[in-house]
Amino acid sequence: MEITEVSITPLEESRLKAYVNITFDEVFVIHGLRVIQGNHGMFVSMPARRLPDGSYKDIAHPITNAFRLKIQQVVLDAYKEIISENTLEKTEDQKQENVAVQ
Repeated sequence: MEITEVSITPLEESRLKAYVNITFDEVFVIHGLRVIQGNHGMFVSMPARRLPDGSYKDIAHPITNAFRLKIQQVVLDAYKEIISENTLEKTEDQKQENVAVQ
């Protein structure tokens, strides 16, 4: 099973960095993954629902640790790329604003 598309919606919140949708083999999509800044770095959280006792249960999740790591690597790489692009665009916009002001 291959990850064929990753859609990232970055956020400006402290620990929650982005919402993510991933598509597998161009035929199956999972919505609602999250990129979270944890105490030991960023990680990908699977979509979950809150149970009556206040705990959370994953709605969908990988069965093997190897596939979980693959999802995490692909998602975090895509997140870093989109953040890098957004930072570059902001830098370019600031340069254009500075030129316009002068």
